[in-house]
Amino acid sequence: MEDNSDDDPWDPAGRANATPDASVTPELFKAWRSPRFGRSNPERMNNPVWEWLVRCRVSAYWANKEFEGPSSFDAGACWCFRRFGQSKTKLPDGRVVLIGGEHEDSYDPDFYIYNDVVVRGPDESIVIHGYPEDVFAPTDFHSATLLDDCIVIVGCLGYPKQRRPGATPVYRLDVRSFAMSAIDCTGDAPGWLHNHVATYVPQENAIAISGGLVVRADPDRPTLVENIDDWKLHLADRRWERLTKRTWKRWDIRRIDGSGNELFWIGSACMFKDSGNGQMKKMFERNMETLEKNLGFRPDLNIYVDLYSPPVPHEKIPDRKDDFRVRRISVNGVVVRYNEENRAVHVTIEGDLPTSTTDAIVSDFVNKLTTLEQKPYESIRL
Repeated sequence: MEDNSDDDPWDPAGRANATPDASVTPELFKAWRSPRFGRSNPERMNNPVWEWLVRCRVSAYWANKEFEGPSSFDAGACWCFRRFGQSKTKLPDGRVVLIGGEHEDSYDPDFYIYNDVVVRGPDESIVIHGYPEDVFAPTDFHSATLLDDCIVIVGCLGYPKQRRPGATPVYRLDVRSFAMSAIDCTGDAPGWLHNHVATYVPQENAIAISGGLVVRADPDRPTLVENIDDWKLHLADRRWERLTKRTWKRWDIRRIDGSGNELFWIGSACMFKDSGNGQMKKMFERNMETLEKNLGFRPDLNIYVDLYSPPVPHEKIPDRKDDFRVRRISVNGVVVRYNEENRAVHVTIEGDLPTSTTDAIVSDFVNKLTTLEQKPYESIRL
């Protein structure tokens, strides 16, 4: 699965290559500005407005403004092809199949999760397929695995109301007719999974699944947790198999008041602080001003430097190039991983350590964060 939001060039405002075709009139734009479900499986939904938006991928906001459309606060989201969590699959004949995806996030009036399939030909032709919602639900951050005559779609984040913890959505897209069908599976499924990696295993006619995030049903715990196990979907009998059952200990470390943390800005300030570059010094000062505004004071950066050094014997593991805001240390040969996010820091013990050691690691981290931001933090066992 690939995110195609950067597949074609566009400027930060979403206006590059945005000159509308002559056939896209204001009247036609208003007729097709809003997303809609298909009425058959599939329904071809080509029209000049959507085809133009597929080609240029301007933002919904800019397109609506260009044609003086109604406010999205009143009329709902504007149809858009500038999406995240959309899969991109290349067929042997050169066509590219783009499935679903979302535009913006829930705070935005143009936020929408799509259930369409767009096929882009090597000759730049475009075919847009729509589906009834009960045939193919709005789908984003899924995986798309190409077989001989179909694409198997696994997982989804989706809208909160459509998530069913414990279940894993699976669909089959016929690449000849482009009909969509749900696949009912048996066995031990990963759960409501998204943003994972799927790999076809031809000798077993199965799809291996790893990584990603799973929706949890427990209302007293964070909604999304990391998928730490490996799974396999056997296609012949439509059966899930759980390959691992890791007993890693995990915690979420977050502010008690529910607000997000400032670790991104603090970490950036530490990076800029010791640079001799004049531009970096200016960026450091801007970061510190932002932190002073958000926290009410300038934090002690030395605490952040020591944040991932617990009071137990350990060795630092070098950062990986493909990881963002992830720190690792080794304690008695066991990896302790810290994943920084804006709402929480996820602490994962990837193996067995004495309870006294894990308690020391977690409590030290909570205390340092509390001191760093002068806001009380807590640990939530996952």
